[in-house]
Amino acid sequence: MTNTNIGIYTYLQARTALLKRQEIAILDVREEAHFAEVHPLFAANLPLSRIETDVYNRIPNRLTTLIIYDNGEGLAIIAAERLILYGYKNVILLEGGLQGWHGELFKDVNSPSKAFGELVESKRHTPSLSAQEVKALIDNKEDIVILDARRYDEYHTMNIPSSVSVPGAELVLRVKELAPNPKTCVIINCAGRTRSIIGTQSLVNAGLDNPVYALRNGTIGWILAGQKLEHGQSRNIQTVSKENKEQAIAASIKVADKAGVKRLTLHLLQHLLKEKDRTNYLFDVRTPEEYLQSHLPGFLSTPGGQLVQETDHFAPVRGARIILYDNDGVRANMTASWLAQMAWEVYVLDYVNNTALTEKGEAPLNLPLLPDLKVDQIISAELLQYWLSEDKSLIIIDLAPASIYLKKHIPGAWYVLRSQLKTALKQLSAPEKYILTSPDGIQARFVVGELEKLTSAKVYLLDGGTNAWIAGNHKTESGELNSHFASPQIDRYRRPYEGTNNTAEVMQSYLDWEYGLVDQLYQDGTHGFFVI
Repeated sequence: MTNTNIGIYTYLQARTALLKRQEIAILDVREEAHFAEVHPLFAANLPLSRIETDVYNRIPNRLTTLIIYDNGEGLAIIAAERLILYGYKNVILLEGGLQGWHGELFKDVNSPSKAFGELVESKRHTPSLSAQEVKALIDNKEDIVILDARRYDEYHTMNIPSSVSVPGAELVLRVKELAPNPKTCVIINCAGRTRSIIGTQSLVNAGLDNPVYALRNGTIGWILAGQKLEHGQSRNIQTVSKENKEQAIAASIKVADKAGVKRLTLHLLQHLLKEKDRTNYLFDVRTPEEYLQSHLPGFLSTPGGQLVQETDHFAPVRGARIILYDNDGVRANMTASWLAQMAWEVYVLDYVNNTALTEKGEAPLNLPLLPDLKVDQIISAELLQYWLSEDKSLIIIDLAPASIYLKKHIPGAWYVLRSQLKTALKQLSAPEKYILTSPDGIQARFVVGELEKLTSAKVYLLDGGTNAWIAGNHKTESGELNSHFASPQIDRYRRPYEGTNNTAEVMQSYLDWEYGLVDQLYQDGTHGFFVI
C-alpha cells in the first residue's frame, strides 16, 4: 500500500516546475547502471542503496520538492518512505514512474553537462584537431602544449603522450605558465568530448592570445585512431606567477560578468542562508589538496571542472542557488560562467580573508541518526577472525560498491546490493550468523534492521567495517576469481571513456550518442541553456 502522505506528480506538473525554475529534485532511485540506460534530462541518480550516506549533502534543504521514480521495481515507494523518515517534507512519486515521463529521455550519466557541451560547440564552433593531426604535431616537434582537463587520477591512468595534468577549472589560471609564448599552440583533451570543449572554450572566452584547440573526441579518438597512450604519468603545474594570476583574474571576471554571474560577500551569504525555503549549494572549487589544507565552514570540495561536468550529481536540486569560492577568483569565476549558461542561479564569493578558512581536512559526512544496536551486535575484526576459524555457519555480507569490493574484501565475503537484499539472500545458504560490513561500516549499520526482518539468523555488524579489518592486517581477497556475487554489478555504470579495455564499438557508439545530444535538447525544451 502506498503511504497516504506521499503525493503524486504527473509528467506535466514536473515539466512545468522545470520551466518555471522552481526548486525540484527528480530522483531516480535505481542503481546507476540502470539509470544510465534511460532517464529524464534533469533526473539525478540517488540509488536506494545509498540514500543515508548521500542525501543530506546532495539535498541539504528538507523542504525541497522531491519527485521520486523507478521503473516498476518497487524501489520508489521504499525510498520515498525513507526520505520522509529522514525529515523531507515534500516527497512525491512520479505518476507511472519512468513510463509516466512522456518527454524526451536520455542515456548515460551527466547528460545535462554533456548536452550543454555539445550545444557550446555547435554555437561557438569551438576549434578542434583530430587525433591524427595532434600526433603529427607531436612527431614533428612543433611548438605545442597538451593540457589534460580531466581529474588527476584519470590522467594518471592514461594520457596523451607529453600532456600535462591541468584539471578544467585550472586552465585559465595556469595556462600561461606552460605556454608563455603566444605562438605556442595549446591543445586541450579529456576522455571524450565535453571537458575538451568546455576547457578550450574557456581559454577562448578568457581571451588567450595563443592558438587553442580541443583534441577532438579526446582519448577515445586517440585510441580509435590506433595511437598509443602513456600510463602512470604525474606531470602537473603547481605555481603561478603574480603577473599571470592578475591577468587571469581580470579575464575571468570579465567572462563571469558577461554570463550574468552574481557576486556575494560572506556577510550577504549569511542573509541568503537564512531563507529557509531555498537550497544553497556551497562549493569550494579549488583543488582537493588546497581544500584539505583549509576551507570555509559548510563548503564542500567540488573542483570546478568536475562541477561543470557532473552538475547533476553535485547539485541535483534544479532551481537551487550555487555559491562558489576559491582564493584567487579565477577558478570560481570561470566555473560560475558555465553554470550561469546552464541556467543556474550562481554566485561567486568575493573578498574572503584567509583567516575565515577555519576548517581543515575532509568535510564531515552529514548523516541521518544512526540506528541503535545492542552492544553484542557489534563485533570487532579480531572476533570475526576467531569466528571464521571456528564457526562454519556464518556468512559475511559486504555492501561496498562493486569496484571497492573487487579491490579488497574479507575472505569469503559475499557482494550484495542493499536494494536487492531480499533477492540476494535466496542465493545464500541459511547460516546461524550474518555479519554485515561496508567500507567504514556506516552503510552496513543502516542495513542491520532490514536484514533482521528477513531472517531468523543472528545479525552482527563489523565495527569499523572492512577498513578496520584491513587496518588490523587481517587477510583479504581481491579480483573476480576470489569474489562471490549474490547481486549483479549494477551499482556503477561503466563509462565508455574509462579504463583501457573498452571495445572500439562501445567507444564509437558513445561518441555517436554525444553528437545527437543537441537535437535531444531541442526536443526536451526544459533546459534554459544559453551560450555567450
